[in-house]
Amino acid sequence: MDFNTLRKEITKKSKLDFVTASTQLEELVFKCTKDDILNIITEIGIIPEDIGHDSSEEKLYTKVSDIIFAKTLQEMGYEVQVLRERADCADIIAQSQFHCYSLVGDAKAFRLSRTAKNAKDFKVNSMVHWRGDCDYSVLACPYFQYPKSTSQIYKDALDGNVSLFSWEILYILLKEDVKETQDICLKEIWNQSAVVATSTAVDKSKTNFLAAQNKNIAKIIGITDDKFEEYFTSVKGFLVSRGNEEIHYYENEIERVKKLSRKKAIRELLTSMKLSSKIETIKQIGVLKMESHLVRIINRLESMASDGGSLKRNFERDGVVVAEVAYSYDEENGSVFTLRDVAARETFTFDSIDLIAMEIYELLY
Repeated sequence: MDFNTLRKEITKKSKLDFVTASTQLEELVFKCTKDDILNIITEIGIIPEDIGHDSSEEKLYTKVSDIIFAKTLQEMGYEVQVLRERADCADIIAQSQFHCYSLVGDAKAFRLSRTAKNAKDFKVNSMVHWRGDCDYSVLACPYFQYPKSTSQIYKDALDGNVSLFSWEILYILLKEDVKETQDICLKEIWNQSAVVATSTAVDKSKTNFLAAQNKNIAKIIGITDDKFEEYFTSVKGFLVSRGNEEIHYYENEIERVKKLSRKKAIRELLTSMKLSSKIETIKQIGVLKMESHLVRIINRLESMASDGGSLKRNFERDGVVVAEVAYSYDEENGSVFTLRDVAARETFTFDSIDLIAMEIYELLY
């Protein structure tokens, strides 16, 4: 299976519920050969531009990137588990079959058009928390998406011993057939942030340390720096090709939009801007705010009723009394609220606490 075939499967299964789709795709990926994964791993870190933003397909695509990461670890000799539910935890747990350690993993995929990434996009601090009782925490992200010079994520990774890996490094590990055995323990690979931290001055802790990490990993797996760089260059070739495909997609989109009628163009624009859903979201906020105000009004009215006797309360807006409420109770009429609209100089009576609460709300807000 190659990347394009996997992509079609993701599109097809995105119509299913998330857990079912994730399970089926995990089964599919774990049947792949190492050569299949080597093909897929060069592109999985890039979200195709034709996938809708925040769509179910995008969520499923990012989940599949976790599954590919897990399959890579399995190829390297680890027992792995992919957590299917989206929650406040790592997406992958891997256990050494021969040595007493474990790690959590999280994969990242970004669009080539994505700009202005910040520290929260990488969730390094979350990875520290998600490690739990495991020994190591590993993030897999496209190499080109890491900040080039300085960033808070590098300090956070050094402080919390979170390994900042890339799909390119995972490709190299698979290509070199790096695999844990009874005689070979790979935990030094996953401990790179701790290693780099020992030789990093405090004032340099936000500096990109990936080049130093690459040299360390090359040494651990027994290849030269030049060979390591050759692998990186070959993967960059895939990225350039993929970039041209994404550019071609947008060029076709430009031509398609130019041919739309005015009515269709407006409809498509409104859909892409999600204005209707944004309006509904704002309405919901308004409803919640209204409910909060009504609760406070009803509490005051219930307090009047529970105190008994003839009571009066003023309701103010910006320090000005807009409503005067009196409460009385007798055996014949029961509870009666009298509302005086100060501005209109009108008086109304209510035997329902809910109705008078709504009237007071209208006067106040």
